[in-house]
Amino acid sequence: QLQASGGGLVQAGGSLRLSCAASGRTFSLYTIGWFRQAPGKEREFVAAITWSSVYTRYADSAKGRFTISRDNAKNTVYLQMNSLKPEDTAVYYCAARMTLAVVTTSDEYSNWGQGTQVTVSS
Repeated sequence: QLQASGGGLVQAGGSLRLSCAASGRTFSLYTIGWFRQAPGKEREFVAAITWSSVYTRYADSAKGRFTISRDNAKNTVYLQMNSLKPEDTAVYYCAARMTLAVVTTSDEYSNWGQGTQVTVSS
């Protein structure tokens, strides 16, 4: 089970750190991904990290501004978002899949959190 948190309202240029807390003893075996969905748009990939943190992947829109990391001892994955833009406004979801690979497509994830709202004002 996944629980996303950390969303909120921030001005453009500001920062937020999202957290994805997971329950279960096998959390460290999962690749975790962040996705987002803006009103009227399809869900899109943001970032992903493998269980060992060796591999990460970012959407072009996130590169250079967002950083994904994880703390397996705390069963938590983080998404540090800096230099936020109004177009980053969306509901952000974390998802998990037991795999050694970095996964960027939503269809490949089997477990989803409930989402946290991020709103960036201009």
